Amino acid sequence: MPLFPHAHATHPHWSMAAGLVLAQLRAQMALPGYATAPTLGLLYITDHYAGVAQEILDHLSAELPIVTDWSGTVGVGVAANNVEYFDEPAMTVMLCELPGDQYRVFSGVTPLNLGFEAYSALVHADPATPDLAELVQEMAERTTSGYLFGGLSASRTRTVQFAASGDGNIRGHGAARGVFSGGLSGVAFGQGVHLVSRVTQGCRPVSAFRTVTEAEQNLVIRIDDEPALDVLLRELGVSLGQPQEALAAIRATLVGLVQPGGADGGQAMGRAGSFGSDVIVRHIVGLDPARRGIAIADQVASGMQLAFCQRNMQAARSDLVRICAEIREELEPMELSMETATALAASVADAAAHPARGIAGAIYVSCSGRGGPHFGGPSAELQIVRRALGDVPLVGFFAGGEIARHHLYGYTGVLTVFAQSAD
Repeated sequence: MPLFPHAHATHPHWSMAAGLVLAQLRAQMALPGYATAPTLGLLYITDHYAGVAQEILDHLSAELPIVTDWSGTVGVGVAANNVEYFDEPAMTVMLCELPGDQYRVFSGVTPLNLGFEAYSALVHADPATPDLAELVQEMAERTTSGYLFGGLSASRTRTVQFAASGDGNIRGHGAARGVFSGGLSGVAFGQGVHLVSRVTQGCRPVSAFRTVTEAEQNLVIRIDDEPALDVLLRELGVSLGQPQEALAAIRATLVGLVQPGGADGGQAMGRAGSFGSDVIVRHIVGLDPARRGIAIADQVASGMQLAFCQRNMQAARSDLVRICAEIREELEPMELSMETATALAASVADAAAHPARGIAGAIYVSCSGRGGPHFGGPSAELQIVRRALGDVPLVGFFAGGEIARHHLYGYTGVLTVFAQSAD
């Protein structure tokens, strides 16, 4: 599998940004080792361009007629190799050369064909879609691996998704020009597309995991048979007798949840005391002093494991480095060829994209609350990825929630790479 051409640009006018992107893509397609006949384009735009999404897609499609399929969405920020764009108009594009029988673009007007066996899928979702968690679960069940990756569109203006298929739309599902709002869209991949994906957490636990013993919808009433509010106050070392101090501590606190039947408290903790991928982080949205309960931004059931946590820059940085190391370890064979060894021996920070590194391209979906200051400065999060993986083709966006496996996450990053081969 060749390297995927990728590009990014910012400009107040979308046509100028698109021109810069096209110039980068064409230059890379002329280089040895890069794809020369890509058919799938991944397109992510910031919400500054949301109102002209159709114009952008039409222009790129006309300029790149070889690319017959498109997928992507809008974010409050977009990601590329070594850089992120927040609060400015920007776009990022990656062109993927994959076997035509190993992927399908899907959307509300182009559902997955019954004849295609999806092994995994990149999913973009409108956060306003009713029963979204159930739809994500259902989508995961329609893949043989059960693995989804992606995120929720994020926009301060219009929420849009890109989904254009060279196969056309299914009769009876209406017509579309590739730009949508609502529901799910993305790309389903066959088993022949070798993907390696990891979830990185951005919060550090401030308590041990305990068991929810009584709950009602989104209200946690008892934890380990104690009033939930009493447990929270004790763990934070505060009292309602000093309301200002207590409320400040509670506002800085979130909840990590593990579903019944998932990992136990010990397994839910990763290295260095960080959360594992089974943990779903949710906000505390209110208190019920009368019932001594805690309201959570999700449905809660008895039997769930629960730990209190807080956002933590160092924990987020360390965990991001960890998942990048795990990806490299999985891709690098025990016995290296001379070409591979030479490529990997180069300074990682300066290493150019090279097929020997084993990564054709990467997609990174991060929470909109993680970018910039949470990692210590502008683009710091993407710089960590580059230092860990090398100068590999990468695109992505900053989402209103992240998707991995069949879960909807918060304050996480989902890094997925296209491996050079399935060996």
